[in-house]
Amino acid sequence: MTYLPAIEVVVAVITRSNGSFLLVRRPEGKPYAGYWEFPGGKIEPGESREHALNRELMEELGIHIELAYPWIARVFTYAHATVRLYFYKVVKWHGELHAYEKQELSWQFVDEVKVTPMLPANVPVLRALALPAVYVITNTAELGVQASLLQIENFIKQGSRLVQIREKKMTKDKLRVFAYEVVELTRRHGAQALLNDDISLSKEIGMDGVHLSSVQLMDLSVRPNISLCGASCHNAEELFHAEQLNIDFVVLGPVLPTLSHPGVAPLGWRKFAALIRDYPLPVYALGGLRLEDLTTALEHGGQGIAMMRGGKVES
Repeated sequence: MTYLPAIEVVVAVITRSNGSFLLVRRPEGKPYAGYWEFPGGKIEPGESREHALNRELMEELGIHIELAYPWIARVFTYAHATVRLYFYKVVKWHGELHAYEKQELSWQFVDEVKVTPMLPANVPVLRALALPAVYVITNTAELGVQASLLQIENFIKQGSRLVQIREKKMTKDKLRVFAYEVVELTRRHGAQALLNDDISLSKEIGMDGVHLSSVQLMDLSVRPNISLCGASCHNAEELFHAEQLNIDFVVLGPVLPTLSHPGVAPLGWRKFAALIRDYPLPVYALGGLRLEDLTTALEHGGQGIAMMRGGKVES
């Protein structure tokens, strides 16, 4: 059997300020004609990914990129070829959209995609795209319960839709009560709440998912049977295992010095970027970060930032 190298493709997740993103429908004459996908195309020999992305969007849609962030990379095998897809989030662009290849164009929202069918390789990307840029981690040990609930609500109102309950020092009874309060709060605002470590309690309460510690992650041989699953990673081995288990997203750190792990040497942004280059899962940067670090995380290929102390609580 002859194995052909994967075709390298750049893919643009073009977004607007209202949260919508662009999908295109493949025209007649192309494989999978009639299927919807994110726009993009093949990387030419000797061409950089960024140059290919700009060229493809100009040729297909007539637009110029002003700002794009590297995101995830996924490999998918079709009947006719294997493709390696490098996704970029295109957040600023100029020009008037034109369907130069006779494709249909449609702006969609991740929680209500109305076009079908989607090209198979792009379906998992929608789940990743639904994740917010800021992942909130609770901290009642320092803030107290009520201040922590207020902090969560403020972050949700600012756009974050994902909360991890991480309370290592709480008794199980107090954790159960607090978790119920967080779930009630997040559901009232259309957000999601995950519980750190405790899969059985997460299911008992009816939470949206679980967040695995790195130790717990490495002890598992199969993904937990739960809707949404995140994991903490600190190195390449843990990142690889999360990928093998098909975890939904990971946090990687500490990126900067942090009070939570005072004796741990931080990765720094360069190593963070190197570890997640061409990685298929969304990755949140963690450790000593504030909201001002969000752009830096995006520039280095991250999904966003996860933080416990980096935001201000407003009364």
